[in-house]
Amino acid sequence: MKRNILKYMLVSSTSIILLNGCTGQEVAPNNATQTGAATGAVAGAVIGYNTGSGGGKNAAVGALIGTALGAGIGSAVDSNNPEPVETGGWQ
Repeated sequence: MKRNILKYMLVSSTSIILLNGCTGQEVAPNNATQTGAATGAVAGAVIGYNTGSGGGKNAAVGALIGTALGAGIGSAVDSNNPEPVETGGWQ
């Protein structure tokens, strides 16, 4: 049972990491909040699952806390980045 859960976590975290690359600068110039939230959720779920004996409950709580912390840090990074300047080009 534990091996199946680890397989699902590995597959889901790999797909999240790969899908994070799909949000480029053209779509959302300030996307550190999105990346931080996704990364925090995966890290929090893994850490929560591996601590204590709660298993899925600890993973869910860890994912929620990781999402909040990751989104907060990403938002701070986004607010420090300058806004992109349009230089013309193809329109």
